[in-house]
Amino acid sequence: MKKKVMLIVPMLHQGGFERVCVATARLLEPYADVYIVIFDSKDIAYDIKGLNVTDLHLGVKEGKIGKILNVVKRSYAVKKLKKDWGIDIAYSFGSSANIVNVFSKSAEEVWTGIRSYMDMGNPRLIRWFSKKSDRILCCSKRIEEEIASKYHYRNAVTLYNPLDVETLKKNADEEEIRLPWEDRSNIIVSMGREDDVKGFWHLLKSFSLVRKEVPDAKLMIVGDGEFEEYRELAKELGVADDVYFTGVKKNPFPYLKAAKVYALTSYHEGFPNALIEAMALEVPVIATDCLTGPREILRKGDMAYGILIPNMSPEKNLKAVEISGEEINLADEMKRMLTDKEHHEHYRKAAIERAGDFSDAYYVECMRKWVGE
Repeated sequence: MKKKVMLIVPMLHQGGFERVCVATARLLEPYADVYIVIFDSKDIAYDIKGLNVTDLHLGVKEGKIGKILNVVKRSYAVKKLKKDWGIDIAYSFGSSANIVNVFSKSAEEVWTGIRSYMDMGNPRLIRWFSKKSDRILCCSKRIEEEIASKYHYRNAVTLYNPLDVETLKKNADEEEIRLPWEDRSNIIVSMGREDDVKGFWHLLKSFSLVRKEVPDAKLMIVGDGEFEEYRELAKELGVADDVYFTGVKKNPFPYLKAAKVYALTSYHEGFPNALIEAMALEVPVIATDCLTGPREILRKGDMAYGILIPNMSPEKNLKAVEISGEEINLADEMKRMLTDKEHHEHYRKAAIERAGDFSDAYYVECMRKWVGE
């Protein structure tokens, strides 16, 4: 008899752990009865056709009291569903879902997912998860090791996000995209929601330096948000016509495929899906060496599969006249990747090779093993 697995996620709008949740549901379908529970169905960005999805209609509430009451209501609703459906394993994605999963614990196994190093910023919460979870699934080895050493928890495991390369390539070829420029030869792309943690002000300033020496260079930022302050910064830097904010895209991969270079400027990450997705689409990558994610992806033994630059300052600086040394360094790396053909080709081939190490097959193998235990 198949086990019954509940996947709990706040929403299914565009984001890393949301994508992993949907992918997990599809990959586990042959081996388990899978139920997805979301707190709010607003702005669903992923294909959920054929999946069993239940919306609790308990979206974000304002104020401390509102948030506390929301946790109680969500936990009560989830606990009832666990009982009604006879759930064997409940796996949650992200801190707010983890809290509800732990609060609603009954006879089922509780798996909590730590999908970003930022989640480690609340030691009290991680200590609580460590006491109440039957298993903690980490998106990077660094997070697993830290949970083991700081919280003496032995059931933390690393499970890298799944990557379906063939479907990814198919989606990338699915549609012709419209861009504001005819020349697409030197496009730099970055993906991510409008969030300070992504460090987009660094990227814009670095790009302005690139543009001075590579006149046909363009920058495209794909992700959810208005980006008003960044649009203003682009104007002040004199590159507004060369920067395109696409907004959220249900299928962002044709935009990703259009890149000649992919740049990641986050000062915090968990396991950046977009980095591997770019590599799978044969795009060389440049990424900050933030605490978790990029180094595990771009380094394997003595091999380098992309350019790692020192982690960048989290101090937001929207002054166009102030360009830092780290931004100059990033600009130099982007210029070289755009202009040095041998350098670009080397890292294009390296990207393809490394992306193959993050397959759906390994993810499914681990999940089947743990679900079957």
